[in-house]
Amino acid sequence: MSSQAQASPALLGVGILGAGPVTQAIHLPSLARLGDILEVRHIMDIDPVVAESVAGRVGARFSTSMDELLADPAVDIVAICSPHQFHAAQVIAACRAGKKAVLCEKPFAMNGEEAAAISAVSAETGVPIIVGAMHTFDPGWLAAEDAWGDLPEQVHTVRSSIVLPPNPRFEDFATEIVGRVTPPSSDSTDPEVIKGMLTGGVMGLAIHDLPLVRRFTPDFADVEVLHAEIVRPFGYVISLRAGNVAIELRAAMNATWEPAWEFEAIGDDAALKIDFTPSYVQAGSATARIRTAGRTTVLGPFGHNGYEGEWRKLAELASGTGQPPSAETLIHDLEFALAIAEAAAGRVDTGRVDAGSAASGTTADQEVNA
Repeated sequence: MSSQAQASPALLGVGILGAGPVTQAIHLPSLARLGDILEVRHIMDIDPVVAESVAGRVGARFSTSMDELLADPAVDIVAICSPHQFHAAQVIAACRAGKKAVLCEKPFAMNGEEAAAISAVSAETGVPIIVGAMHTFDPGWLAAEDAWGDLPEQVHTVRSSIVLPPNPRFEDFATEIVGRVTPPSSDSTDPEVIKGMLTGGVMGLAIHDLPLVRRFTPDFADVEVLHAEIVRPFGYVISLRAGNVAIELRAAMNATWEPAWEFEAIGDDAALKIDFTPSYVQAGSATARIRTAGRTTVLGPFGHNGYEGEWRKLAELASGTGQPPSAETLIHDLEFALAIAEAAAGRVDTGRVDAGSAASGTTADQEVNA
């Protein structure tokens, strides 16, 4: 294990569980720009070579044990960047370890029971938790939220449209050690494979925007998926209703030359459109446009986006200021995503699958893990 230089008492110490591509390509660059308030002090990964190499870039300690990281008194904030199935147990352990704040990559739980357990432990320990759906921390979104007036009450249509290259295109340039494993090939016409890809698309990619969608859908518990399909080589088209609001979720990850990530909320007398920066982009916020009859208000871009916004919020919470998202908000965001994923998978016709719209065996978790 490496030994870190004497930590500055004025800084908040960060410990990271999982040193994969998201840590290397997203969180470490964000933290590097916030060196006046945050310092990476401990990185844990089950692969000791990866843990040592990544920790060495920032002069942090390294280990292969979650317990060792959580016992480190230099760690104030824990970021959980491990595979999804470990999130709930690690969030609970971090809260019980008495840390000052926890960031968990999405989804923070795999079901409602895990979410309720996390909520109970957070309430018991007083440790605030935020989930890494970065758009909710983007200054462009926050500025729009402050300026849109009664728009949520009149919205009838919401759209999330995503066009991105596959994650490895960014990760292989931005990381030293990826440890990428080629997934086994699978029959992309198998209904169970298609169901898995739809579920993975919702829980891995659409989930970034679903908290935003839910802001405009007061009847979010009443979800009806009208159409769901996957598209080549990875993506989805999902149409649904939540109460009286029509929702369109579209995504394509391919060899595009021009990435785009757009969110729209359209009402009777006003509309909101937000252009978010693509995944892995580290500088500059979203730009929001609020349109009414004869007037367009443009908000942004601001100097940082949601990746850095997450860490600014964590530093604020760990310092005892600001308000974390309520447990109810986190649970409802998760329940909304799970309901859409389950309903979308349920639309797959197990008796007849259109091979022309089937994806080419790329696993959802591989592509949408950021």
